[in-house]
Amino acid sequence: MSAAFRFDPIELPPEYDALRRQVREFVASELAAGAWVPKGDFGTYRSAAFSRRLAQRGWIGMTWPKQYGGGERSMLERYVVTEELLAAGAPIGAHWIADRQSGPLLLRFGSEAQKREFLPRIARGEIFFCIGMSEPDSGSDLASIRTRATPVEGGLEVTGAKVWTSYAHESHFAITLVRTGPAGEDRHQGLSQLILDLAAPGVTIRPILNLAGNHDFNEIVLDRVFVPSDRLVGGEGDGWRQVTSELAFERSGPERFLSAHQLLLSLIRRAGAEPEPRIAEAVGRLAAHLWTLRHMSLSIAGMLQAGETPNLEAALVKDLGNAFEREIPELVRLLAPGRRRGAVDPFEAVLAETVLHAPSWSLRGGTREILRGIIARGLGLR
Repeated sequence: MSAAFRFDPIELPPEYDALRRQVREFVASELAAGAWVPKGDFGTYRSAAFSRRLAQRGWIGMTWPKQYGGGERSMLERYVVTEELLAAGAPIGAHWIADRQSGPLLLRFGSEAQKREFLPRIARGEIFFCIGMSEPDSGSDLASIRTRATPVEGGLEVTGAKVWTSYAHESHFAITLVRTGPAGEDRHQGLSQLILDLAAPGVTIRPILNLAGNHDFNEIVLDRVFVPSDRLVGGEGDGWRQVTSELAFERSGPERFLSAHQLLLSLIRRAGAEPEPRIAEAVGRLAAHLWTLRHMSLSIAGMLQAGETPNLEAALVKDLGNAFEREIPELVRLLAPGRRRGAVDPFEAVLAETVLHAPSWSLRGGTREILRGIIARGLGLR
């Protein structure tokens, strides 16, 4: 049976304008102090100190209950803060996964002890999380993972490897998907999630450098790592259901179409008040696409606020958003007006950075092939 896409229009309340002004004033003060310089790809730009300053303003864990260190604000308020920070090119990567994904997972499936131990520390910017899902030789077929957790006295002993794990070398914990039982006919059975202490004996983190020479990705090798039984998230064997519940958080936010935003702004500045017709046409088309994606993403934020799980809509936003992000550097390379030779050119620097990082955008959070398979299944086409 096919499912229909839902993107109900969402209007942000006027009172959210005050929050947006607060974020912009904060960003302006940070830039004036020279605390950081804007960069485009949120996935490669992080600062633990900046994350702690955000935490002091209550902008990490915004939607969580106050008893766990949160602010009990709406998903739409969080959306306002998120899109402003992304558009500003702020170094938000350190706390990003814990705030967007790991924290909500623990809120939904974690034990009371886990919530009290981890959530307030995340909200204060004290600890950071990464995600241990993909494995060597597994590609995007998450159900084929081979990392195994074997029962031992007091907990589980984990052996295996994870790969393409963003920020593992700068994180404290990893929500890790492991096999605790037989796969079953559909291979989705027997999977569980654990909170893995990345400082535990037997954990080795190996760097994987990207095209720009940056260290963002890692391989995590687990050699008989002991994980206490109270670090099991949710029920044993419920890992697949829990993992898929995270996907709407991971795939639908403004980070899925703002990775090249700094380059788009640079193109507009370089073109000036009277751009060439072909540049004006390209910028107009990109702006229309951007605004459409924003409305779709905002609609999903509204669904998440209502407690829904819009995985199908999220997959569509990520697929379209990745195509949009990849289109920007390709267009700019063709259109780039008045290239300056000799002296260091900030426009050229932004373009070069974006071109180098763009290939990873269609991989993180699920490849386009996997996303389109999800969309096709939701439409009843497979």
